[in-house]
Formats: sequence, C-alpha cells, structure tokens
Amino acid sequence: MNTAPLADLGWSRHFQAQITDTTDIPARIAAVHRNGVDALTADGPRRLSVPPGVPPLAVGDWVLTADDRVTGCLDRLSVLNRRAAGTDARDQLIAANVTTLGIVSSCNADFNVARLERYLVLAADAGCLPLVILTKADTADDPRSYQRQAERLSPLLTAITLDATDVEDVARLAPWCRTGETLALVGSSGVGKTTLRNALTGQTAATQAIREDDAKGRHTTTARELVPTVHGGWLIDTPGMRALRLTDVADGIAAVFEDIEDLAANCRFSDCAHDREPGCAVQASIADGTLHPDRLIRWRKLLAEDMRNSESIAEARARDRGFGKMVKEAMSYKRRDRDG
Repeated sequence: MNTAPLADLGWSRHFQAQITDTTDIPARIAAVHRNGVDALTADGPRRLSVPPGVPPLAVGDWVLTADDRVTGCLDRLSVLNRRAAGTDARDQLIAANVTTLGIVSSCNADFNVARLERYLVLAADAGCLPLVILTKADTADDPRSYQRQAERLSPLLTAITLDATDVEDVARLAPWCRTGETLALVGSSGVGKTTLRNALTGQTAATQAIREDDAKGRHTTTARELVPTVHGGWLIDTPGMRALRLTDVADGIAAVFEDIEDLAANCRFSDCAHDREPGCAVQASIADGTLHPDRLIRWRKLLAEDMRNSESIAEARARDRGFGKMVKEAMSYKRRDRDG
C-alpha cells in the first residue's frame, strides 16, 4: 500500500486534539488478530503488538504507537458494538470511527423491517449516519416498494436500491466512501456485502450463492478488515450476523422511534403503558391510522431487550444463580412429593 497523509486515513481535529507533547506515531487499526494488530500509518502499513493494559481494540480505531507496539487508543468518534453471542454478558466491538453504517438487505425474502430497525438503533446509538442499501433490485418486480418501506422507518436514513453485480450501479455509493470517509457494511449473509466490497474496492473476494427458498446465504466474510475503496475512502466489511443483540442503546431507540417517543410525551399520564389508559396519545394515533400497531410492539420489544441485555456481568450472574437456586428448590420439592 502506498503511503498516505493521515487525513486520507480518516484523521481529523478530533484525534489531533487528543495528542499532547509526545513522539508516539498515530496509526489506524486495519485488522485485529489474537497476537497483534495490522495498522496503517502515514508511512505505510505496520504490524503492532498490543501490550497488557491497552483496552480492547476495534477495526477503525486510532491508536498511538512506539517501537512497533500500541501505547494507547484515542477517543472514538463512533463505536459499533453488540452483546456477545450466547449467555456472555460482555459487549463485542464491531468497528470504530465509522462515518456511515451501510445496512445491507435485499429486495426479496431477506427484507425484514424489524431487523432494519435494529441496525438503525445500532447506527443512531453509535453516532453513525444510517444508509440502507437494498441489493438485488434487478430481480425484484417493484424495488421501489422496498425502498419506501425502509424510508418510512426513520427520517434519519437514506435508502438506495441497486444491483450489487453492476459496478456502475454500485458507484452510486461513492459519496459515502470518499477520501477520509469510512463506510461499514452490516447485514445478513447472502445479501451481497462481499459483492459490494468487490465493486467498491476493486478486490475479488469470493462470494457464496444463496438458497432460493429463503434468500439466505453462507458467511463469506469471516473477519473485519479496513480496506481502501476506489473512491478514496475506506470500507469495513463485517461477517454476516444471524443475531444482533443490542445493549445500552436507549438513546438509539429513542432516535429511531422518535415518533412514538413524541406521542408518549403527550399522554395524559406520565406512567402510561400505552395500552388501555384514557388519554393515551399512542393508542389514539393507532386508532386514527397514523401509527401501525406492529411498530409499537417492536418498540416495546427493543426497550425490554435493551434493559435485559444492559445488565452488568455481575447482575447477569446473580440472576442466573438465582434462577439456578429456584430450579434446585423446585426439583427438591418434586422429589419430596414423589418420595412421599
């Protein structure tokens, strides 16, 4: 890779303001490995070690380096994370310092309003611009209908339909990945993220076919990586996510569901459950057809999930211990009844 000014890598005043008298060299994380990180500097790529005490790093992070090791991580402009898979209560970093989150879906059975809302919440809470990219427009009878459905979800987003296999069509994404800009792609497997990556970067990463019965595909991208685009900016492709578990995203939910939040503020009672209470502005909006009841259900579901997933590791373990104790007691009572 040729050398490039720091500004071309995404450096800004935000990061410059964090540097005081130091000789450490700024670098941007391009890939994270178990035994170190790949980074980009003004003088080219470097492999760096990460000593104990440095907080977990994400692709896209800006760090300070000395003697081929990371000495610290600079405060991020944006950070994407999710709750780790399984019963783990920890957060999992997805990417950092992303300008635009490209939420990739397709104009077929993969299109799912609830999933799009989850990604929109992720973008809003992280501080990224949301861009819904609807692929396979060339195979749909009415791709504009998918675009309209997406645009109704939030006034914050831009939605675009395209054919990911058409390089000229994909070039319409250029405004979101120009010099100094970073576009991250997220979405399910099989929606065309790798095909988009190939068109935006000029690379030839392998793609996988999707199943025709449910429009789902296999994982192609297996690791996150910061790569240059042909438009001068940067792209972070992420592995397909079967589940996006959100955590600590109350602000993101409020931003994406601002319509419901505004209605709730006009309810007669401050503790209105938006069910059958008199003077409920939310139910009145449902009654007159301006709010779809399914959107209220999805809002409630995300709020409950965020509250549950945002508990600390200690709280999660305490809850699990309490549940385990209850099960043991129930089994004990059952054995007593059985044994008479």
